[in-house]
Amino acid sequence: MVEAGLPLTDSLEILERQESGKLKFIVKETLVAIQGGTSLSNALEIYKEVFGDIYISSLRAGEAAGVLDKVLLELSDNLEKKEEFFGKVKGAMIYPIIIVVGMIGVIFIVMTFVIPKLTGLYKEFGTEMPLPTRILMFISDFIVEVAFVFPILIVAGFVFFKFYAKKPNIKAKIDRLKLKLPIIGPLNEATLMTDISRTLAMLISTGVPLIDGVQIIGRSTGNVLFEKAFKRVSERVEKGFSLSDAMREQIVFPDILVEMVATGEQTGKLDKTLGNISHYFEVEAEQRVKTLTSAIEPLIMIVLGVGVGFLVFAVIMPIYSLTSQF
Repeated sequence: MVEAGLPLTDSLEILERQESGKLKFIVKETLVAIQGGTSLSNALEIYKEVFGDIYISSLRAGEAAGVLDKVLLELSDNLEKKEEFFGKVKGAMIYPIIIVVGMIGVIFIVMTFVIPKLTGLYKEFGTEMPLPTRILMFISDFIVEVAFVFPILIVAGFVFFKFYAKKPNIKAKIDRLKLKLPIIGPLNEATLMTDISRTLAMLISTGVPLIDGVQIIGRSTGNVLFEKAFKRVSERVEKGFSLSDAMREQIVFPDILVEMVATGEQTGKLDKTLGNISHYFEVEAEQRVKTLTSAIEPLIMIVLGVGVGFLVFAVIMPIYSLTSQF
């Protein structure tokens, strides 16, 4: 609407009529603030927890340069790309997650309700059970005895991640583990690099100073390791070092990202170069997701086949032993 020539106040009035809930309230308060002479970036800064540093800093730079419409389009485009990318990743992971959760649920039900009744029937005959059946009975008895622990573990896990996992030292260990896990680690790294490079490209293209952009990215990564790395990078850039040299000193950044940043600095097209490398990491992340899902599906089938085969074998063997006695 701003690009089409509508005044900002008129645009916000239209948005207010379209929206609902909390967003409607935010738009209304923003409109009142702008009508009182406040800039859009200052009006939105009151709701910093909603919009974040990236949006507010970009808007402030756009207002200073008189290109607010272009900045709004950049922000919109960046958000659409980010949502599309994370949607692909989440969508690809939904199927294996559903299968795994369903498999665990079925195993729990079978072990706690079905197997005890069958084994109880076998015990009444007083015959010695085959080894697979005894193993199955032991597993079933163990699960039944500790079944009450599972709700406690779920609540404890929720409390841990809600309160204790946010502490800096614990969060740093969790973030480091996320990057070191096999298969999952490289996927997390590629996802982070996609978001970092794309967002930094957007900040630079909208006119945000490089140092400010690096600091904003550091605060918005959601990963303590990269937050600390970007803090050290911003300190080096403030002292006159190039962005690529400052990033080269930090081990968390992949070599290809550092080299592409150096190329962008040499050609004077850092924002476009970062946009290109973000596409590279996006493709890499999508390929890793496809590889992960392709590997998980047959693995799940193998585990299911072995589990079902063992279950059937352990249940049927005592029946043959009992029939042979008559």
